[in-house]
Amino acid sequence: QVQLVESGGGLVQAGGSLRLSCVASGRSFSSYTMGWFRQAPGKEREFVARLFWSSDADYANSVRGRFTISRDNAKNTVYLQMNSLKPEDTAVYYCAAGPAGAWRRVYNYDYWGQGTQVTVSS
Repeated sequence: QVQLVESGGGLVQAGGSLRLSCVASGRSFSSYTMGWFRQAPGKEREFVARLFWSSDADYANSVRGRFTISRDNAKNTVYLQMNSLKPEDTAVYYCAAGPAGAWRRVYNYDYWGQGTQVTVSS
């Protein structure tokens, strides 16, 4: 069993930056693929980024080049650095843990955090 707790959300102006953190409890954090998803009001939850090995980061087209996912296995933590934020990035951001090789679909992930709100003003 894995419990995930996100933090770092908030209100920021367009062009600004935020860093989200997600701390995992439980064993074998390094064996999980960690993902970030987001859900805007009235929309489906969508993939943002995923990471297993440090060299295999994967991003949605909408955030590639602006967001960076990273992890610190010693701290059981995954991060999402978000730069050049846009109003369309406004959403609740969720951290998720899945098996090695988990891809971009919500159903690929077994554990979810409670979410953290990110609001980008224009």
